Amino acid sequence: MSNDEIIYQKMLKAIVEHQIPPGERLPEDKLSEAFGVSRTGIRKVLQRLALERFVVIQPNKGAQVNRPSRREASEVWDSRIMLEPLLIPSISENWNDKLSQQFRSMVELEKRANHNGDMAQAIQLTAKFHYELARVGHNLVLAEFVEQLCYRSSLVIAAYGTRESVNCDCGDHSNLIDLLDRNLISEAQNWMRHHLEQLKASISLTSKQETHVDFSKLFT
Repeated sequence: MSNDEIIYQKMLKAIVEHQIPPGERLPEDKLSEAFGVSRTGIRKVLQRLALERFVVIQPNKGAQVNRPSRREASEVWDSRIMLEPLLIPSISENWNDKLSQQFRSMVELEKRANHNGDMAQAIQLTAKFHYELARVGHNLVLAEFVEQLCYRSSLVIAAYGTRESVNCDCGDHSNLIDLLDRNLISEAQNWMRHHLEQLKASISLTSKQETHVDFSKLFT
């Protein structure tokens, strides 16, 4: 794993696990000192996090952890609830045993992350399950849209979510795979809709108390 990837994973984990709260500034100099790397290296990681909407970078102001509004958070989930069940018929048309095994392997990784209490990894994996599933439908435009929605909903979970937002309380993805294996399209659509509605319901759209972050202590 490259040094950039290690820093990215540590920062993502800190954001997702609320060690760095929404709205917190991310000074390049302090992060550079904490990780013992150049500001150029930190800038690359911040740009990647910004692409995934976990971070906002503003000219002359620097980077800070993104703080989605309650309205934005609600609209992101409503968009997923509306769109993802509609993709199920096209996904079903392309579904096969190889894909079934591939996605079951992904579910096992999700379960392992949850069992280990790794919320950051669990959020990444559950998002990946959804946008990789969307790609099975062979509509790349819609798949890319779902991927962006997944990144944005991951941020919402990072900002406002709980353990219930990423664990099996919101539905085991293997149940969806079972339905796709049996070509039960309507049932799979209903499962997806209910699953996403439960995820939305697990979000507590309240502001968290501001904290001061000591990056040197956090990342050493």
